[in-house]
Amino acid sequence: MKKKMSLTTKRSITGLLFILPWLIGFLWFYARSLFMSVQYSLSYMEVKPGGGYTLDFVGFENYLYAFSGHGQFKQILTTSVMDMLIDVPLITFFSLFMAMLLNKKFRGRTLARAIFFLPVLLNSEAIVDTMDATRALLAGGISSSSTEVLEAASSSGVSIDYYIQMFDSLGLPMGVLEYVTGAISRISEIINASGVQIIIFIAALQSISPAMYEVAKIEGATAYETFWKVTFPMVMPHIITNVVYTVVDSFTNSEVVDLAYRVIFKEYNYGLGSAMSLISTIITCLILVLVCRFIQKRTFYYN
Repeated sequence: MKKKMSLTTKRSITGLLFILPWLIGFLWFYARSLFMSVQYSLSYMEVKPGGGYTLDFVGFENYLYAFSGHGQFKQILTTSVMDMLIDVPLITFFSLFMAMLLNKKFRGRTLARAIFFLPVLLNSEAIVDTMDATRALLAGGISSSSTEVLEAASSSGVSIDYYIQMFDSLGLPMGVLEYVTGAISRISEIINASGVQIIIFIAALQSISPAMYEVAKIEGATAYETFWKVTFPMVMPHIITNVVYTVVDSFTNSEVVDLAYRVIFKEYNYGLGSAMSLISTIITCLILVLVCRFIQKRTFYYN
């Protein structure tokens, strides 16, 4: 008599079949490239004039030079990691806030959702190149108007230093003040990076049963209590998804990736560039592990 599979086993098999195309693609395309990157980072690569290349094993010299000999890598790496730690929570909670607003019924809701998703489409490389070319052609006409705007702002007597001193006099910790000012200075980047996360949160909000909100209303819960007792716990699994996506997206668009690209394809130092890329990848993976473990312990999973 055949033994029937348990529900847990069936779900595990279903999950494996779901990720199988990605797993095959990872092993076929990415795993080989990752192995070659590790090999290049431990070697000095010399390209032959007639084609091909030779690898001379140098151990961890490229990694040591990246931290001790290169003039920009440590600073750019530190700045990229700090920007990531600032942007990820802001993008996540801004996306949740906007998703809650866009999930309500109002006129023009579809247009509002499309507007928040437009930056995802406009950030494609072809469109970015076109916009840069257009901006360069219009630089003469724009420069004069932008100068007038800056002069008007400076003549108004309003300075960001005034507000920093005001909040500092209230006794706020300097770390909190620096976090807030850093977030304000990148508010446009935060909005541009929130399109996909907003869509994921909208899908999560629409999957919550209306009966749960009706029960909360019958019990006399306020909107504040309903959010923390119903909405937030139910979207916690999707917060992990958005955090992972935001960290990876921030890493791929960081300056340290651009630096590694320049070192490899413009300076033709394949070993050093591969070492820089692997260092930033390892740090990003460590951040993902720590953040996901922290959130997962506080996540409520439901069927």
